Amino acid sequence: MNQDQNIKELQQSVRDLLKEKHGILLAHNYQRPEIQDVADLCGDSLDLSIRASQTDARIIVFCGVHFMAETASILSPEKTILLPVMNAGCPMADMITADVLRKKKSERPGTVIVSYVNTTAEVKAESDICCTSANAVQVINSIEPDRPVFMTPDKNLAQYTIRKTGRDNISYWHGYCPVHNNLSPVQVRKVKAAHPEALFFAHPECPPEVLDLADRILSTSGMINEAGKVTEKEIIIGTETGILYPLAKAHPDKVFIPVDENMVCRDMKKTGLADILTALDEMRNLVKVPEDIAKNAKSAVEKMLAVPRKEA
Repeated sequence: MNQDQNIKELQQSVRDLLKEKHGILLAHNYQRPEIQDVADLCGDSLDLSIRASQTDARIIVFCGVHFMAETASILSPEKTILLPVMNAGCPMADMITADVLRKKKSERPGTVIVSYVNTTAEVKAESDICCTSANAVQVINSIEPDRPVFMTPDKNLAQYTIRKTGRDNISYWHGYCPVHNNLSPVQVRKVKAAHPEALFFAHPECPPEVLDLADRILSTSGMINEAGKVTEKEIIIGTETGILYPLAKAHPDKVFIPVDENMVCRDMKKTGLADILTALDEMRNLVKVPEDIAKNAKSAVEKMLAVPRKEA
């Protein structure tokens, strides 16, 4: 049996088991192509959890990393959430803990805590409001101008938000996504020089000096949407390379160039079709956020959802 045939058979087995168990499969934009192809829904982590919560599926299989499955549990407490690979984590989310955040809060009375959705449920529960890479600016602008803000955990998203809002009362935790934070301006200039007619789309998790070189600063879903609006045929992509697959599927008439082929999240690539089958078949790797944590975390997410959603 060749590899393609094996993949198709595994995909069919996944679909059959999902139907049998009344489940739904979610895949983040950074997942392997064969995972995205078999999923019911693909996209950004929060949007996937929201859309899944609106279905009548009893089981949600989240092909992503741990905090994403937690968010699905927070928004769908009545559903069973499975994470095919339990040690698929997020280095950035691990850079801040609830204990540390509680200490920071005690040192900053009256400060509004804004946490990126790329955080654990416990951190969300200690936050006043959440944000995404697409709506961080809108979330900050929804906070009274005289209220100090503490953003966590991504220093690059925080610095981008400070620039866009012009606020001088924002402090932040110095966490980062290693995949994005390691991208250098030198590498960007090299690729731009090789493709002088191309636009450069960068994710706001990239360092400020990289964002200075970007034609557009967008979330992953924002990149897919914007690629269909621009007239340029070549686009340099400054985020995890998994996004290249859905970009090419959505816009086959365009050429997408990775700004750095080494921008690969190992945790996002841990999940395979066999892992999905095992998790579903054995109903293993359940992710369930405790009710007391989920209640406070959901409040922070819902406050964010009340802010008009618009790409910055």
